[in-house]
Amino acid sequence: MGIVNATPDSFWQGSRGSGHQAAELALQLVEEGAHIIDLGAESTRPGSSYIGEDQELERLIPVIQEIRRHSQVPLSIDTRKQSVMAAAWEAGAQILNDVSALEDDPQLGAFAASHGLPVILMHKRGIPATMQHDTSYDDAFGQVDTYLQGRVAAALSLGIQSDRIWIDPGIGFGKDFQANRILVARCGQLCGGRFPVVMGLSRKSFVAQLVDGVSQKQGERPPESRLAGTLAANMMATIAGASVLRVHDVAATRDMLSVLENLRSECVSSFR
Repeated sequence: MGIVNATPDSFWQGSRGSGHQAAELALQLVEEGAHIIDLGAESTRPGSSYIGEDQELERLIPVIQEIRRHSQVPLSIDTRKQSVMAAAWEAGAQILNDVSALEDDPQLGAFAASHGLPVILMHKRGIPATMQHDTSYDDAFGQVDTYLQGRVAAALSLGIQSDRIWIDPGIGFGKDFQANRILVARCGQLCGGRFPVVMGLSRKSFVAQLVDGVSQKQGERPPESRLAGTLAANMMATIAGASVLRVHDVAATRDMLSVLENLRSECVSSFR
């Protein structure tokens, strides 16, 4: 899943663009081998503020329309609003990626159900403006797992089919280093392994901590220097059971997955 942000403030500059520029970036990621493009127009980085419906639509819809002139790649829309998802669906989007796991807009889940949309349910604590103020957990895996199971139940009660539900532990969304680490290592066990797991690790400050050590100031290594760490973290997430990797660097990630697939099959053969 290739990331395109139609925003001016998402943390990785390489993912940002507006209008035609964002569409070109999406098409480039498709050329690199992305199976899905995840398109967002409201930044959810730590410390960011939510924006209104009109601004989100103004940023988002022209990008979808331009992509659709050139490609039928599946489009995932990162939004919390029913009105935005409805307009995106009319323009050609097919997947809902909701960081609020259908909690922020009571109409959004019903819309997804009535249109048969695949839905990504993500765990977070609080809102982006304040979520890093409370990041410790007594039982990170258990608490995140319980929350996601509850949101899956809510989605099912709205009529969303079980084979349309994906889950995301929300790495970096109101979590400390240890919680993030546990959730990567055990991602495939979430909700009993019954739903595809989406992992969003790409170039996050958690990766910098993995590379430099947790004692370093969070985010001290800039996003530009986090690619190798991201590839290693995504490799481990895949081994742990992740089904979808949400990334900025599609070509490099596909290379990593090809190496992993070839070596893993050879290693399995050698131990038979």
